[in-house]
Amino acid sequence: MDPQSVKSALESGLLSFPVTAFDEGGAFAPEPYKAHVEWLSGYPASALFAAGGTGEMFSLTPEEIPQVIRAAKEASGDTPIIAGCGYGTEIAVGIAREVEKAGADGILLLPHYLTEAPQEGLAAHVRAVCNSVGIGVTIYNRGVSQFEYETVAGLCDELPNLIGFKDGSGEVGRMRQITARIGDRLAYLGGLPTAEVFAEAYLAAGFSTYSSAVFNFVPRLAIEFYDRLQAGERGRCEEILNDFFYPFLKLRDRKAGYAVSAIKAGVRIQGFDAGAVRPPLTDLTDEEMGMLEDIIGAEKR
Repeated sequence: MDPQSVKSALESGLLSFPVTAFDEGGAFAPEPYKAHVEWLSGYPASALFAAGGTGEMFSLTPEEIPQVIRAAKEASGDTPIIAGCGYGTEIAVGIAREVEKAGADGILLLPHYLTEAPQEGLAAHVRAVCNSVGIGVTIYNRGVSQFEYETVAGLCDELPNLIGFKDGSGEVGRMRQITARIGDRLAYLGGLPTAEVFAEAYLAAGFSTYSSAVFNFVPRLAIEFYDRLQAGERGRCEEILNDFFYPFLKLRDRKAGYAVSAIKAGVRIQGFDAGAVRPPLTDLTDEEMGMLEDIIGAEKR
């Protein structure tokens, strides 16, 4: 897909990040992964981010990421696949080139590794990745990669395949400056963990949509929440928040890393052989799995 077509897909509906399936030895398991992606593609998400944050990109090797993208493309039908990309600039450029060869429709550039960086360095990092590929690139404003308005505006002027801005910082005031001053040059995506809790505030700040992690295991509910939010049906949204999302958040917050581990557990509960999370993450305990089963069961009633 050309960059502008990907931009249109990103801002036209709900987005999600499939978990990455691993076998008992911890290796990437393409067949279970494809089965899950095929299931998700039957629901109206406008794009899927493969090997992203919920997909444990941080635990994948650069060589594994294109394998995940190829599997996702084989299973996703007409749903665009956006590839996770990250680490230091040289590694990120290599990943970007390989996922483009693997068929990725676009790239989500996750924060670089560990150290803080000045705005000039962040700009150089984005510039190197965008100039290495022809597909559209979305930057992820989170952690050590915090972009100021002037930096984003300058990159937009020089990089036609920079098509999106995803925020995981929660600094809505600064984000509103970016959306108001840059306008529709970019697609704007909400990216705080369990995005539904913050979706109303992000939409008010000019963001087009958000990525739903729980879409991995309760896609029908995730789509309903998105549709009701877009329709301004606040009462029903609050019911879903109270009945499902706040109990899920209480479980998610029991241990660091459960924002990913609990999603993968939900996928396993729904019958997909997603395997365990890789270290340094840990899986839910048996007790916590029972709690999650109850939360999912309540959603179905």
